[in-house]
Amino acid sequence: MYLIKGAHIINEGSISVRDVYIKDERIAHIGSNLDIEENAIEIDAEGLYLLPGVIDDQVHFREPGLTHKGDIFSESRAAVAGGVTTYMEMPNVNPQTITQKLLEEKYQIGAQKSLANYSFYMGSTNDNLDEVLKTDPKSVCGIKIFMGSSTGNMLVDDPQTLENIFRNAPILIATHCEDEETIKTNQTIYQELYGDDIPLKFHPVIRSEEACYLSSSRAVELAKKNDTRLHILHISTGKETELFTNTEPLGKKKITSEVCIHHLWFSDVDYDEKGVFIKWNPAVKTSDDRDQIWKALLDNQIDVIATDHAPHTLEEKQNPYTKAPSGGPLIQHTLNAMLDFYHSGKISLERIVEKMCHAPAKCFDVAERGYIREGYFADLILVDLDKPWQVNSKNILAKCGWSPFDGHTFRSSVTHTFVSGHLAYQNGSLDDSVLGKRLSFDRD
Repeated sequence: MYLIKGAHIINEGSISVRDVYIKDERIAHIGSNLDIEENAIEIDAEGLYLLPGVIDDQVHFREPGLTHKGDIFSESRAAVAGGVTTYMEMPNVNPQTITQKLLEEKYQIGAQKSLANYSFYMGSTNDNLDEVLKTDPKSVCGIKIFMGSSTGNMLVDDPQTLENIFRNAPILIATHCEDEETIKTNQTIYQELYGDDIPLKFHPVIRSEEACYLSSSRAVELAKKNDTRLHILHISTGKETELFTNTEPLGKKKITSEVCIHHLWFSDVDYDEKGVFIKWNPAVKTSDDRDQIWKALLDNQIDVIATDHAPHTLEEKQNPYTKAPSGGPLIQHTLNAMLDFYHSGKISLERIVEKMCHAPAKCFDVAERGYIREGYFADLILVDLDKPWQVNSKNILAKCGWSPFDGHTFRSSVTHTFVSGHLAYQNGSLDDSVLGKRLSFDRD
């Protein structure tokens, strides 16, 4: 039991100074000057800000089969240290999560190893429709379709397969959208010029605006035709934002979208300095794209902020362009990065909570999480807005040991993280004696 005293609570569009009493796994009371007779541990939160735990709807924790890059234990610890209490993890592991048996085995790993709450996507291929359609909407976050190849190469490119999945999916579909033929054509051009050592500045030219828009617009077309619940991941171009509207409340939208922190933070001018360490699929593109994405986010055309946390080892990343994998570790630093944007006047604290906590819960119909409400699970984080810290190899918790933010000083710090009422992180120390829970979903 914990009593958090005098925190500035950021929740559902407002900030107020209140106390929060945590009993067992849940928020028991919220109020002013709470006097709890029971033997609760009191936390003086004067001057600190209390947020719902961040829900990250797109991560790659690399287990099973790719655990030299990261694993559910190591990456969930990095998540909790960064204020992420809940994550949804992708199927491009080894073996790929493309049968119900393999999906359930992954949930068993989560139950044994994850410090944060978890859900795992069911993966789709060109020939596993029968397995996809068995997915339980109440216990699985969604179905993942790679409409462009990336790490693990789970490309789904058969038109009839796509049509069948969009028509029959019993659950939300989340898509990675890049047109494969456009990318192949572009890469051939630059490989003929440079061989394998293509300069990184051409990554957003190869994985171009056209490649992204062709695929995203195709996904939207399929979703509208089949009345599919579609969520498009990691929007990277300004042009793609034209596909989304803010004319309906989030809970009623059939088509939603996500932006990741690297597409809000970096632009193509950063390739000269950061090189392979900001090589992602989809690529970081121009500052104009970044500005348009920011506008769409603040206008509620884009609904969710996530990480696409996708670690690779330093040795893997330091290969020539065609052999260096795309992706990087972000989950420990994304909330801190967004708080830097708050300090610079780019976004309010209320909107950060909306996009990182409330919106993912609403988009995925997550049960009893994502808000600070009495009776909800106590997934909570305390933040000191004026406690700077510098990212370095000694405080990076991702198993790969590096970060694209290495050397950057963030202006704010996560001081406490509660996962289902368990104080999992406090001022640099992790307590993994109690593990996270499998998510459930309020769906028919």
